[in-house]
Amino acid sequence: MRLRHIFAEAGAGLRRNLTMTLAVIMTMWVSLSLFGTGILAQQEVNLVKGKWYDKIEITVFLCSKVTQGDNCDPGQDVTTAQKATILQALQSNPEVATVIYESKAEAFAEFQKAYEGNPLQGSLTEDQMQESYRVKLKNPEQYEGVVSAVGGLPGVQTVQDLRKFLDPFFSWVNLLQRGTIIASVLLLAAAALQIGNTIRLAAFARRREIGIMRLVGASNFYITLPFLLESVIASLVGIGLACGTLAAGVYFIVIRKARVSIQSIGWIGWNQAGLSMAFVALVGLLLAVVPTLITTRKYLRV
Repeated sequence: MRLRHIFAEAGAGLRRNLTMTLAVIMTMWVSLSLFGTGILAQQEVNLVKGKWYDKIEITVFLCSKVTQGDNCDPGQDVTTAQKATILQALQSNPEVATVIYESKAEAFAEFQKAYEGNPLQGSLTEDQMQESYRVKLKNPEQYEGVVSAVGGLPGVQTVQDLRKFLDPFFSWVNLLQRGTIIASVLLLAAAALQIGNTIRLAAFARRREIGIMRLVGASNFYITLPFLLESVIASLVGIGLACGTLAAGVYFIVIRKARVSIQSIGWIGWNQAGLSMAFVALVGLLLAVVPTLITTRKYLRV
């Protein structure tokens, strides 16, 4: 009987405040979807970093007859002595894991393979290619020491670090992710305020019933339970809509489109989507329970 009364009261409250309840659901839907999207974006950044940062190399391009640079002698290739000095500097550097030498012939073969069928394929000869050292780092985050150690050595035309190309991309993605989280937090705060307002109005509308329940000895928990149930029901609807939105986004945008179009990087999948949905569900339930308990404690004193 008591449970039936609690559910009946919760249903009556939802119908009585239908407009406010729909507003809460919509706000939670949007805010939780943005929150989950921010989590997915962070996981995607971590996946891409994990794949590409392990492959980051520093390439030390050596002088050739056709290159110009402060450390190059005009019209001359790097000398054997210069190559030995550069190699020694790289191998003795504590930040370096491995060093691979690439000759002009190997560079020319790579060039031919990369531009096969392209008009640029015949634009260069083997003698115009550059020798280089490809340097694998122990920690991709620490590269400045290698660049400074060899950048000014005679025979080094330039030092190319892939991080300068990847870091701007990661910076923009991280900025987008932070913006999504900030927007979702603001909307979550708005949802919390709406839940508090809805409960306050519901408590005010039922103040006579609450007074009678007090007189017959009803406990605070028993009086609070219908209001808590109303919030949880609205929250569960918002959580369900948000999880559905995230699942649809992962399936249609990532799995059906992104994975097919760009296969060279790692993409999030259902495991990451499940983790994001778990966080969404947890935050959504906390968003329903905490404001309700705070509001009822304040407004159910009759």
